[in-house]
Amino acid sequence: MKISVLGCGRWGSFHAWYANRIGHEVMLWGRPSSGHLSALKETRKNEYLTLPESVQLTDDLKTAVERAEIIVISISSQQLRSFCRDLLTLGLDLSAKKFVLCMKGLEIGTGKRLTTVFYEELGSSMQVAVWVGPGHVQDFVRGIPNCMVIAAREMKLTRGLVEAFSSPLIRFYYGEDLLGTEIGAASKNVIGLAAGMLDGFGYSSLKGALMARGTHELSRLIEAMGGDRMTVYGLSHLGDYEATLFSPHSNNRRFGEDFITGKPFTKLAEGVYTVEALMDLSREFHVELPICATVYAIIHEHKDPKEQLMQLFMRATKAE
Repeated sequence: MKISVLGCGRWGSFHAWYANRIGHEVMLWGRPSSGHLSALKETRKNEYLTLPESVQLTDDLKTAVERAEIIVISISSQQLRSFCRDLLTLGLDLSAKKFVLCMKGLEIGTGKRLTTVFYEELGSSMQVAVWVGPGHVQDFVRGIPNCMVIAAREMKLTRGLVEAFSSPLIRFYYGEDLLGTEIGAASKNVIGLAAGMLDGFGYSSLKGALMARGTHELSRLIEAMGGDRMTVYGLSHLGDYEATLFSPHSNNRRFGEDFITGKPFTKLAEGVYTVEALMDLSREFHVELPICATVYAIIHEHKDPKEQLMQLFMRATKAE
């Protein structure tokens, strides 16, 4: 199939590499000003992988979109709304194309899920799915397999995409609860920030409590929003904890640790933005989110990290 990947950072370049590896005809797009794209054009490499010559590189968005049957979008979640508007300006009929959002987050200011943003900007009849779950580029390119999940509003679209992307390297599961899958995937990055903070203080033994309480509080939010509370225990959230709360490759965990130890961190950690949206959802749906509130207080309200974390884990005794 003809697949275009829009976004050439860590995950965008991986998705191009992976789609090419399993036999698709792939084009990778980046903005004309993208340093990532310039480096790939010059060397075919970044710090994670080497792209085969058969992967086409372009900064022409219209060309990338027009040619593709499946369009993978891998950009910062906070840029999605404006990027959808860029797609509209191309003047193309997008209705027959299948879009896959390969990022995790919620929109700041609205708390909206990424598929909701996509539908609002491009129309409710569009074919769009999310691809989330555990795994790191560094492991995949070494041939280490993992399981991930694809979810969409329509099961027919989900099944078609699973068939298109499945391989021995990645086994896909069908996501049956789009809302829960998106909330779970976005919020696990916030739990990752908290895990990194614990690592920074040398309190890694508290990660067990963090995992138990994190799944519980997010399951309550998903249920209040109309999703299936059990979705949080699947690959989009709990199943991604190892990769997010423990792996040295996790940007969110590393951000939390470096935040505590005072080291600069320059890579994207989506949880920093997602926690703002989660606090909006907490207020809107009247669901208490103690871990998210603690992370927000530390990062955005600049409250004392050790004091906040100790208050979180030493709260008054409650039934589990």
